[in-house]
Amino acid sequence: MEKEETLEHFYKDILGKESSLLDNDTKQFNLFSFEDCTDPLVIKYRRRDFYKVTLLKGRSIIHYGDLSLEADGTTLAFFSPEIPYTIEMPDNTLQGQYFIFRAPYFNEHYRQDIRELPLFTPGFKPIYILNKIKEKKIIQIFNKMQVELLSEYKFKHDLIRNQISEIIHFAQKLQPAKTFYEQIDANVRITSVFNQLLDLQFPIEPEHNRLEMRSPRDYAEKLYIHVNHLNHALKTTTGKTTTVLISARIINEAKILLKHSHYNITEISRSLGFDDPTHFGHFFKKQTGQPPSAYRT
Repeated sequence: MEKEETLEHFYKDILGKESSLLDNDTKQFNLFSFEDCTDPLVIKYRRRDFYKVTLLKGRSIIHYGDLSLEADGTTLAFFSPEIPYTIEMPDNTLQGQYFIFRAPYFNEHYRQDIRELPLFTPGFKPIYILNKIKEKKIIQIFNKMQVELLSEYKFKHDLIRNQISEIIHFAQKLQPAKTFYEQIDANVRITSVFNQLLDLQFPIEPEHNRLEMRSPRDYAEKLYIHVNHLNHALKTTTGKTTTVLISARIINEAKILLKHSHYNITEISRSLGFDDPTHFGHFFKKQTGQPPSAYRT
């Protein structure tokens, strides 16, 4: 399972550019057409660490979380770092524009955190089918962004932030698409995102971080689904329960730390979410048949 795509990975893998060659503002915000990408038809299903606003033209299938939307026309889509997504183009052509930015780029000049906007609240599906009039309006804003981005104006990014805000508020006045459907492979997608969330927690460094999600409910809340739904999906695709999969990963990390680190058992147990080392010892022995001390080298 691949980890989330960072902005640095995006520039290098998708555009063939090093982000270090860009100034900070341009690195934190940029605008492209799909023609700029080295392979625009390959958009992997995963989370990113940046926001993305896309204007698509033609037939498309947008997979957002475990739901999908099929559209034919012009679509405006807002993608959050919290939700994995991908876009398919049945006709093998990807037309349109998009811009990307990180939250600090937007938040530094606004009192409200972008994550608190209705467009990016949990459970909201911020994908819109545009008619010709609305399409023209959005294209005009995209074009203004492009002009500013290429200009030498000292405060151009202040104007661009205003244009991002204009698009967001324009969309919030619209009705989002309502024809989402659950994919046949929804269980596979849920499993994919669960594995990604699990992977992102490791490796653990006891001095610096602690396991944040240990229970099935923790993961279900991140996926915005009921814990029973998560358990059913994992059971269907892997034959194992959520608890078993989480426990196996914790045990694997525990073995690595016990064998290859200088941390004592109390430090390791706390970093893995056990406030009581005794509880960790019972958990470890139940899973492996041996006490943690047996794995110390």
